[in-house]
Formats: sequence, structure tokens, C-alpha cells
Amino acid sequence: MTSPTSDALLGPAEIRELAAVLGVRPTKQRGQNFVIDANTVRRIVRTAEVRPDDVVVEVGPGLGSLTLGLLETADRVVAVEIDDVLASALPATVQARMPQRADRFALVHSDAMQVRELPGPPPTALVANLPYNVAVPVLLHMLDTFPTIERTLVMVQAEVADRLAAPPGSKVYGVPSVKANWYADVKRAGSIGRNVFWPAPNVDSGLVALTRRTEPISTTATKGEVFAAVDAAFAQRRKTLRAALAGWAGSAPAAEAALVAAGISPQARGESLTVEEFVRIAENRATAERGDTGTGRDYSGNATQSGTIENAPENEESTQP
Repeated sequence: MTSPTSDALLGPAEIRELAAVLGVRPTKQRGQNFVIDANTVRRIVRTAEVRPDDVVVEVGPGLGSLTLGLLETADRVVAVEIDDVLASALPATVQARMPQRADRFALVHSDAMQVRELPGPPPTALVANLPYNVAVPVLLHMLDTFPTIERTLVMVQAEVADRLAAPPGSKVYGVPSVKANWYADVKRAGSIGRNVFWPAPNVDSGLVALTRRTEPISTTATKGEVFAAVDAAFAQRRKTLRAALAGWAGSAPAAEAALVAAGISPQARGESLTVEEFVRIAENRATAERGDTGTGRDYSGNATQSGTIENAPENEESTQP
């Protein structure tokens, strides 16, 4: 294989020229901030530990900065792009700047949240500069849809990076933290300055590395049931779990029974629990509700019920900030 030359990657001048030719103006609606620094691109590829045998899926490739960097190292790259103009232009950019690798590139013109399959071999890695406004749902969707993804590195808003990598007990630990942990071990992998983007965002960015669990969490509960418990626990963070899970369990006493059976204090709060503890709560829900005649229960795991806590005693709410 011929090694790509260092000038194959896009710099600030090439990015702006390409955008001008295509008539592209980055939009806040789609969270478009294009990476214009080749060194940052290579740093992302290194941090992602992309290997020569990897099949990498990239979400939101934009003008192709990271795409070209990934093609320098990976065996194949599949890019998922929703924007009509960007999607139509990317294959030509790859062909022009890295012709020797063009046959290793595939484009999927789609909303990433709608993608259920990808062309070619199953992906082994996900590397992406995710649009800030949809970063978490896209990340979780891709991890759920493609279990062959072993390693993930995403660049997201710094605040989102902190939330994804937060441990139990942290002030920013929440729904994204727990759900990401369902799939993978998560850690912060660095920070990215604003000046490597065009246009420069108003917030800092962070890298998050996720390594797929070698064995999925063993549980008799479904993912939907576990995630519904997580959504309910964090819907009103100031409430104790007995109160917060009342709507989810059917009543506050049923929530308490499920918590006690799971070995968790009913006075605890969601931000102190690991994903494994949420799993135990979900597993004990059915047992705890036997004999409970409350209506409106939904065992599908739909998160829409998570805020329903009308039957929780008012004195269950914490007075802590």
C-alpha cells in the first residue's frame, strides 16, 4: 500500500476553499464546526488507537478532515452524513486527496439515528466529531445498533464529555453516564481547543474514549427496563429513589420494595448508583409489584413514564440543594 502523503489532509485554507466552492455555511442547527487542524486530526486518530485492520464508522464527517486522517491508518472507513451537499461532495474529496485509498471508503447518506446497517464488514471502531446537539443519543444509538464496535472515541462539548465519563457520586453524573456505562468503560481522553475549528465554537471540546465491555452486563431485565429506571431516578434529582421511582414502580411502597430487594437504601439518590445497581433495581421490580393493583404500568421500558410521581409522598423530597 502506498503511504498517503502528509499534505493529503485538509488545512484551514483547503477547508474554507472547499466550503466556498460547495456554498456551505456551517449551521448551528446541525452543530457544524469543522476541524481545520491536521495535527488535531492525527491526535484524534492516535488517541482512538485506530489500527490497520480496523473498520471505522464516522458520524458527521462534514468536509472530510477526520475522514482523511482515519483513511491514513484504518483498513476501511464508513462515513454517515445527513447533509445533502456535504454527503454528495465527500466521495470526490476522498478521491482527489487520497485516491489510493478511495476504494476503502464508503458513504452512507442518512440521519445517524436512522442507520440500522452499514455497507461492508462490521465496524470495529467509532471515531467522530459529533454534533453537540445530538451527541449523546447518536453515541448510544451507534453502540446499541453495532455491537461489533469495540473502541470508540468521540469529540463532544466539554460539558458532555464530563457527564459521559463521570463516576457515581459526581455532581455531573447522570443519565448519559449510566447509559454509556451499560455498553462500555468510559473515560476522558483529552481536551480540544476552540481554535482548531471553523467556525470556532463558543464552548470547549473534550475527547471521550469508550471501550466495549468484554461481556455484556448479565441481567434478567431488558435494557429498556433498566434505562427506564435510570430515566426515572434522574428525572427529579432532589428526590430520594423511593419517591423518584414511584411512578416507574407503580407506587412509592412498590419502589421501596424493589430497592430493598436490590440491597439499596430507599433514601439514596440516583447519582450515587452504578449501572449494576440500576440493573438490580430493574430485576426486582416485577417481584416487588406482585399484588399491587396500581394501573398504568408499562413493562416495555418506555422512558415517558419516568417523571410520573404523583403518588409519591411529599415528605420524600430532599431539602438538600
